Amino acid sequence: MDPVLVKRGDSPLVLVLPHTGTYVPDDIWANLNAEGRLLRDTDWHIDRLYNGLIEGATTVRATFHRYVIDANRDPSGQSLYPGQTTTGLVPLSTFDNTPIWRDGAEPDAAEIDRRARHFHAPYHAALAAELARVKAIHGYAVLYDCHSIRSVIPWLFKGVLPDFNIGTDEGRTCDPLIEQAAFRTASATGRTHVLNGRFRGGWTTRHYGRPADGVHAIQMELAQSSHLATEEPPFDLDAEKSASLRKELTDILTGIMLAAAEAAGRGNQH
Repeated sequence: MDPVLVKRGDSPLVLVLPHTGTYVPDDIWANLNAEGRLLRDTDWHIDRLYNGLIEGATTVRATFHRYVIDANRDPSGQSLYPGQTTTGLVPLSTFDNTPIWRDGAEPDAAEIDRRARHFHAPYHAALAAELARVKAIHGYAVLYDCHSIRSVIPWLFKGVLPDFNIGTDEGRTCDPLIEQAAFRTASATGRTHVLNGRFRGGWTTRHYGRPADGVHAIQMELAQSSHLATEEPPFDLDAEKSASLRKELTDILTGIMLAAAEAAGRGNQH
């Protein structure tokens, strides 16, 4: 199976889906324990949730599961949140700190390097190519990083996660107009929301977000309680919840793209 699926659009928007894939090669699957085989930390149904929300968007989706290798981690292995609890380039545990590998079957450095070459690198090569393509057409590109996570995970954060968690690495990864539009539109929904809280943008957002160069990046981490019927197996999508959320996400994406066009126009005037 190809490590990445790309659906090309003609707008400046690139929707990035690094954690919806559930493919695990047989040799890796054999080393997962019973907990690991639940694939609990998948961004369940996020591809369905965003499908068709805004015309012309490009999508770049990893097909492999994050337990194979995490496409939203620095390939050097450097932590996204130094001093805070998080999982690594190849996770050793779930977000509840429960081991996912059989005893003695944790991947070593050589295996992690192999996975980086076969999965992580091709995925990011495809993403970089799509950002370059749409920027060449429009003069700018907007990367919107699509994520979800269980709403209560004490090992990672206290309490209940807000429905909308917007990350821009403290404003570094996109023009202020884009950040403001996302936050303003999320606020208007009446849902709980936060800007640069526990999730302020993963490696993808931070690596590609270069507003001075015309590439804007923003991450949206959704609490899974906003769209799942249950946050435990079988992780089913709730049709009523997701229909409501899709309308709100459409408004957020529309606001972001209007702000991006305004930012680009402002830049062209100088």
